[in-house]
Amino acid sequence: MVKTGYLASTLANALLGVVFLLSICPVASAKDELVIGMNQFPSSLHPDIDAELIKRYVDAFVVRPITQFDKDWKITCLLCAQLPTLENGLARLEKRADGSTGMAVTIKLKPELKWGDGQPVTARDIAFTWKVGIAPNSGFSNVHPWARCDRVEVVAPDTAILHLTGVTNSFAEWDEILPEHIEGPIFAEAPERYFQQTRYNREPTMPGLFNGPFVITGYHSGSEIILAPNPYWPGAKPGFSRIVLKLVENTAALQANLLAGDVDMIVDGGLGLTIDQILELRRKQPDHFDYIFKPALYFDRLEIQRDNPILADLRVRQALLYAIDRKTMSQKLFDGVQPVADSFVNPADPMSAGHLPHYDYDPSKAKSLLLEAGWTPGPDGICRNQAGERLSIDFITIAGNRLRELEQQVLQSYWKSACIETVIKNEPVRTLLGETVKKRLFHGLVLYFWVYDPNVSPRNTLASESIPTRANNYGGSNTIAYSNPEMDRLIGVVESELDQNKRRQAWAGIQRLYATDLPVVPLFFLVDAHVIPKWLAGYERAGFADYAPLWAENWHAE
Repeated sequence: MVKTGYLASTLANALLGVVFLLSICPVASAKDELVIGMNQFPSSLHPDIDAELIKRYVDAFVVRPITQFDKDWKITCLLCAQLPTLENGLARLEKRADGSTGMAVTIKLKPELKWGDGQPVTARDIAFTWKVGIAPNSGFSNVHPWARCDRVEVVAPDTAILHLTGVTNSFAEWDEILPEHIEGPIFAEAPERYFQQTRYNREPTMPGLFNGPFVITGYHSGSEIILAPNPYWPGAKPGFSRIVLKLVENTAALQANLLAGDVDMIVDGGLGLTIDQILELRRKQPDHFDYIFKPALYFDRLEIQRDNPILADLRVRQALLYAIDRKTMSQKLFDGVQPVADSFVNPADPMSAGHLPHYDYDPSKAKSLLLEAGWTPGPDGICRNQAGERLSIDFITIAGNRLRELEQQVLQSYWKSACIETVIKNEPVRTLLGETVKKRLFHGLVLYFWVYDPNVSPRNTLASESIPTRANNYGGSNTIAYSNPEMDRLIGVVESELDQNKRRQAWAGIQRLYATDLPVVPLFFLVDAHVIPKWLAGYERAGFADYAPLWAENWHAE
């Protein structure tokens, strides 16, 4: 038998012990940690190698670009102290040795910027990033920001002057920079193996790799990424002491995690729940979360293997479009919130052009084009050519993404009615985007979406020079291997023309050529859908890839 007095004394001592432990080991409140669910996992963390939307999202917490577009789609400084303009003299025209006109752009870094190991961020890091970026075998997915320079002057520890080989209207747009004190020796030892040996791949929790408000303290491949505040960040103090990015590849399971409270919010931009899930969630749980829908610079399309002789025929690509009722698909699958696309430039973009070639649903026209291309219906309803070969095309999308797979099945059904057979061969997202698309290992069609930033040249995705090959370690993002001299010329005009009206004309030319050549099969413009907890404050969105986490230091619970 336990005496009452002894029990009371024991309980009192226990409570005092708990209070003591709490005083020396404070436990973070639930809202001091933010758990974000995502359906993809980055293949690596290097900000300049492998063009993946999920990596852009993750890196935005920890690696800041020099400049970026803000919520109003205006370019602004993140690492620089003042935005270069022609008016303030930080950007100026200059004569080059060969008599041509170039530009000199001065980047002065903000004071007190440091990498996560305490080393200062300097102009030497800018010069080093340029050196790696212009190396032909560095594996950079977007070399253009750096390749437009032929010389970088480090004129002070915090100031560099970048000398551009020509005149460009994007002179104020500059990407992330790399820590020279960490990555420099690796690149110097073997430039051709840098993309494999980089510390971003080998030691992703090394603090010195990061210059943003957070650093990565835990990296469990295919599972989760853990972030903590960067102790050397000179800006606003982050509102969370811990952010967990948690992978749940199956979108149905991701939704269940959200409703169960295992994750607080979902990655936006199609990297979390599908649009139909979010719309259904809003119908069933209208007051449980905040739901935000914003027109986005996300373009849903079918990527084409141009080396496939079937798809090399423009008439077949046109038939693929005429055979599908995209308007009805949008209504049935997306409640009509995602409009049909004729090119890759969203109607919300100021450079969007009207009166483009359009492909309405016309199954008779599709069959006529196939007949013209030498494909006639066989006894089983699938077309064949004179050699008896079936009109059969491999068709890949992200395995486990319920909406993608449903969209795929609808497309397959439409095409079957037009005598086109598609064979589904879906892959996990890391395989599909990390290897299959990057190295153009697919044989037919790939369904996924692409993203672009406001007012940014399409050089990286449409220029001939941006085709990934073994020689450039599969750098560049023109994974459709599209090459058209007129497109290359128009891209040059878009980049170099300072007159706004002439730029607009060039943009219109790009869109007309895109809709005419059909280097991809355009489907829809996507909506940027956000599901966030009602207690999350400071969260802003802009409708393009990595905007929200680029200002994550402002997020906090209230």
